[in-house]
Amino acid sequence: MENFTLDLPAQSASGQPKYQQLIESVLTAIERGTLTHGQQLPSISELSDSQKVAKVTVAKAYEELRQRGIVRSQHGKGFYVASTDVRTPLNVLLIFDTLNAYKETLYDALKAALPADTALSIFFHHYNPQVFESLVRNGVGHYNAYVIMPHFDEDVTEIVNLLPKDKLLLIDQALPRLEGSYAAVYQDFEQDIYQALMTGLPSLRRYRKLTLVQSKAHFQYIPAGTLAGFRRFGLEAELDIDVVDDYADELVRPGEAYLLFADRDMIRFIKYVTRKNWQLGKDVGLISYDDTPVKEILAGGITVISTDFAQMGQTAGQLLTERNRVQIANPGGLILRHSL
Repeated sequence: MENFTLDLPAQSASGQPKYQQLIESVLTAIERGTLTHGQQLPSISELSDSQKVAKVTVAKAYEELRQRGIVRSQHGKGFYVASTDVRTPLNVLLIFDTLNAYKETLYDALKAALPADTALSIFFHHYNPQVFESLVRNGVGHYNAYVIMPHFDEDVTEIVNLLPKDKLLLIDQALPRLEGSYAAVYQDFEQDIYQALMTGLPSLRRYRKLTLVQSKAHFQYIPAGTLAGFRRFGLEAELDIDVVDDYADELVRPGEAYLLFADRDMIRFIKYVTRKNWQLGKDVGLISYDDTPVKEILAGGITVISTDFAQMGQTAGQLLTERNRVQIANPGGLILRHSL
């Protein structure tokens, strides 16, 4: 018999009976090709010992698999894989931070990359940890895949730990303290903004200062890595930089450039510059964060720092479809347009 170990979750947070966890582990192994047609499964005694469960629990799992035609028993020899046709439709819980144009792009690409029979349930936590925890707890055990966007200023690893790692996909942001084997498609926020601004440095040199506007009054989420990368850029590029909490027209001065995160701030900025008869990209510079189709044409084109949200959604869909637990940094960078 080939050596084979069932990959069960380290915790029973799903609330599923142990025999059901055993069944799903066998099915997952077959889907991934770890178990192949005709391969022998561990004996009831071996699986009981390795998983610290009663023999009757293992026997119950194997019997259900036998009745479903997934395994066959051979008297005196054990249990073998009888069928590899075990794919079950994906039932996915999506927990995003909020809905906006680029999240729609991500969602549409994710949906397009998934099998047609996938069921998607989407909820939004709006940066509220209590809402996030409630959504996670209510969803545990009711889905066979969880796509989570953990955008918070505080660590939510403990909450995410409630979810089975073999069914988890983190999207857009990683959780450095989260252990186990799980999937992720994330942005490297510090490195991405640093590299993007370095790419745009020749254009930024035309301005005497670059100001990052956080838009805290509107609860705009900005990862700590983004601010760290921004400050590292200013130090290494020897460029005068500043970070302010919120946008105000009084901040805008000719000869300076601005990095805005909230689209509402971008619109106010463009209106103010227009009233002043200043030329965008000449008298003042503008960089917006996260690309959308409208930014390609607004005011002749808005320079953006953005990850590729369509690529992120497509990659996430592929990982879910293939039940593949790898962690991938999503590509991003600077798109230079008229406003800088």
